Amino acid sequence: MPFDPAEIKPRLREYLLTQLIRRPDYPLKDDEPMISMGLIDSFSLAQVAVFVEDTFGVYLPDTDLTVDNMDTLNQMVAEIVRES
Repeated sequence: MPFDPAEIKPRLREYLLTQLIRRPDYPLKDDEPMISMGLIDSFSLAQVAVFVEDTFGVYLPDTDLTVDNMDTLNQMVAEIVRES
């Protein structure tokens, strides 16, 4: 059964802000480009994939870990829901 985006988004946002961006109070918008705007680097996507698998039990294939698929919080959530 696929996850509800409302269940994923807050947990993923917290992870991104505390572990990758390292600015817990940063006002990250759902559609804000994180990689293309330099908030995180493309190598961080591997860390996101590990977090997603550990937290939600959803495997994200390496081929899906691209800026085109995972640049914004909304895109990340959509990818998790699609793979769940």
